[in-house]
Amino acid sequence: MTRVHDTDLAVAATGLVKTFGDFRAVDGIDLEVRRGEVFGVLGPNGAGKTTTLKMLATLLPLDGGSASIFGVDVRRHPHMIRQLVGVTGQYASVDENLTGYENLWLFGRLQGLSSARAKATAGDLLERFGLAEARDRQISAFSGGMRRRLDLAASLISQPPLIFLDEPTTGLDPRTRGQMWDTIRDLVREGSTVLLTTQYLDEADQLAGRIAVIDHGRVIADGTADELKSSVGSSTLQLRMSDPADTGEAVVVVRRVLGEEPVLTPEAGGLNAALPDANRAADVLIALRQSGLSIASATVQKPTLDEVFMAITGHGAEDETHDPALEAAR
Repeated sequence: MTRVHDTDLAVAATGLVKTFGDFRAVDGIDLEVRRGEVFGVLGPNGAGKTTTLKMLATLLPLDGGSASIFGVDVRRHPHMIRQLVGVTGQYASVDENLTGYENLWLFGRLQGLSSARAKATAGDLLERFGLAEARDRQISAFSGGMRRRLDLAASLISQPPLIFLDEPTTGLDPRTRGQMWDTIRDLVREGSTVLLTTQYLDEADQLAGRIAVIDHGRVIADGTADELKSSVGSSTLQLRMSDPADTGEAVVVVRRVLGEEPVLTPEAGGLNAALPDANRAADVLIALRQSGLSIASATVQKPTLDEVFMAITGHGAEDETHDPALEAAR
């Protein structure tokens, strides 16, 4: 077993850079992940999340910067890094022609376990992830959620202290996503450290103690979920106009009263405005009435990560970016 260096940081990365031709997929990213936490890396497709994870896991070489895992240098000791890290990618890496048990046994053998130890480990992991009843079923008959759980189980065969989860709930239904969240929480309670990439704001909010927001290959904000939410105001006024055609005029009024640009919410047919003080909501409502604008609904609540992301990037976290270079980066 590789000796883990004495450090409070599971991951320490400074100035990470990765280029693909003229495309700079990762542009000077700094990350610090503490032992025993879930650290979330939040951003849209093409932001550089997966590329960053691949560099830290030694699956891609670093074009710039430095990184260490539990004090072990990623560039100089890639074989040691691979003993410290378990990786679950966006897509299941299992063999569809084998059963769940056979897949885990094979992964165990590939990682140097004896046949008997690989069998015992496979059985234990199937039980732990609620797959014992399907152990002899071919993967082709597994549901999407079962595949994701099996893929996560495979990454734990060597019992790594650090687990990289790259968008682990992509494509899963809400119930199965909840089950995966419970599994991730269990891993942390048992002593693991988790670095999680996601484009789902609720996932980062639910799981991550600290979050780095990445866009266009750079970290543009970081902190706890509450710290990020506080950065756009202590409260948010959510408005929906009686006549959607009045929304544009309402934006002008809100901007004049608060001195801040509100965020449009097209799916809800309204707008959200950050409030430095919840009492300022009354000023906005009075100004709208004086302007002859009718309100269908108005609520004041704490800001969400969605509003944080919109405020600091100008677009949603699930926006797709279509670029051949981005596909290469992934």
